Amino acid sequence: GTCPLDTIQPPLKSLGFGDGAGQMDHFAKDDGMNVFRLPVSWQYLTNNVIGPLDKKNFGNYDLLMQACLKTGAYCVIDIHNFARWNGGIIGQGGPTDEQFADLWTQLATKYASNPFVIFELMNEPHDIDLNAWVASCQTAVAAIRKAEKVLHIVLLPGENFSSAGTFLSSGWGPALATVTNPDASTTNLVLDLHKYQDVDNSGNHPDCVMDNVADTFEPVAAWLRKNKRQAILSETGVGVTSESCFVDFCAQNTAINANSDVYLGYIAWTAGSVDSDYMLNLAPTLTGTKWVDQKMTTQCVI
Repeated sequence: GTCPLDTIQPPLKSLGFGDGAGQMDHFAKDDGMNVFRLPVSWQYLTNNVIGPLDKKNFGNYDLLMQACLKTGAYCVIDIHNFARWNGGIIGQGGPTDEQFADLWTQLATKYASNPFVIFELMNEPHDIDLNAWVASCQTAVAAIRKAEKVLHIVLLPGENFSSAGTFLSSGWGPALATVTNPDASTTNLVLDLHKYQDVDNSGNHPDCVMDNVADTFEPVAAWLRKNKRQAILSETGVGVTSESCFVDFCAQNTAINANSDVYLGYIAWTAGSVDSDYMLNLAPTLTGTKWVDQKMTTQCVI
């Protein structure tokens, strides 16, 4: 929920950082990927004040968004704040629901007519009052629907870092499923799942110890099917050189594809402006004029 602005590295060559535009163009044209997630902090978008979008900072983010849209893919706005602003929980002592809704009103207004922009309300809420968070999301959805000109996909994130593993056991999935559009429908309201495969589901360890199929994605798929809902695995990643992960990551993503009636897909973490030694780094390398994918990408993501 905090974000020192001097650490921000927008993945754009024009700003002196990674070639996110080139990577997305390669992933879309050469690998057939059709959705990219573009994380950004609330603080960056508004230059550390709760209020209007900052012209310069939002302008930089929009450069990345336009590069993504140019590929023909869906592009996810990911507010990467963990349901917080500098430690204060949205609607629970931190920013008010109305302030959160105002952020989304501004973003929905900017992209009001483009259905290829997906609105992920928040990255990985955790340690929250679930009922209060549902109310915060309902307020944000109502604001988006009022501001937009086409019906965008909105991703509804839940408790425990949006963990697919606790979607049913903690009840966050059914709770977020009560969020509706102003007309009481749930059209284009998609449940937002995250899942890693290391020992504590954090993505902080290089080796995989689970494939998440029988214990997570099959029962969640059954619930989604029964309740006529859909979800997306918007963040998942593994140690890119771990032999155990070549088995488990491939198995998980195969299961997601096998249940495509209820899962819209998955988005692998991560590429863009990332350190080359980051163990979850899936960024391709540019050799001459040719982008070369990592082995994990070619075997388990594409």
